[in-house]
Amino acid sequence: MLAARTIRTAARINTLTPLILARGLAASHLSSLTDAIKHDHRELETYFSNILNAKDNDTKVRWQNQLVWELSRHAVGEELVVYPAMDKYISNGTAVADKDRAAHQKVKIILQDFQAMDPSDPQFEPTLKTIIADLKQHIQDEELHDIPLLEKALANNLVESAELAKSFERTKMFTPTRSHPAAPNKPPFETAVGLMTAPMDKIRDMFAKFPREDTPGRRVPENAT
Repeated sequence: MLAARTIRTAARINTLTPLILARGLAASHLSSLTDAIKHDHRELETYFSNILNAKDNDTKVRWQNQLVWELSRHAVGEELVVYPAMDKYISNGTAVADKDRAAHQKVKIILQDFQAMDPSDPQFEPTLKTIIADLKQHIQDEELHDIPLLEKALANNLVESAELAKSFERTKMFTPTRSHPAAPNKPPFETAVGLMTAPMDKIRDMFAKFPREDTPGRRVPENAT
């Protein structure tokens, strides 16, 4: 009964964020899983740069929230879709997936601190730079080794790669939008906890500041301030 109520709540909350759904479906044109993952990685790099180059604290906060929103969704999306595919299709895929989950966990712990920081905090920029450094190594590992291994295993099944890309984008529509490092990082428990956590995160998003609607690179709830 609790699970059913949680799913209904998540569905109601998501009706408040049509821009997420529209953007997610639009991204489903990406032809492969590699395209989808790299697309997210390039966006995250842009958000890092926008925070560091922001001229005032209001702009920093808006891009900080954008970064937390996208990085949280991206991490859980990979853990629910991409890493199980590694387990399934890659020889020694479980070890590869577990390595990537460990890298995510390290970033999630720091991101949880960062998402509550004010730009005036002396640790704001050093914490952000720690996230950047850790994520840079993880991105390199995924793009140069892990995802190519998965795509090679799917070389004779391009339809599956495209379907994984679509599943990845769809999954991100219903994941938590803030960092929760204490949550499980493998399905099915991550799925259940995510369904319970995501509605509360999305309510917070409704009252948070995000980049303004006419800002290039904005991928946030339509009703964000």
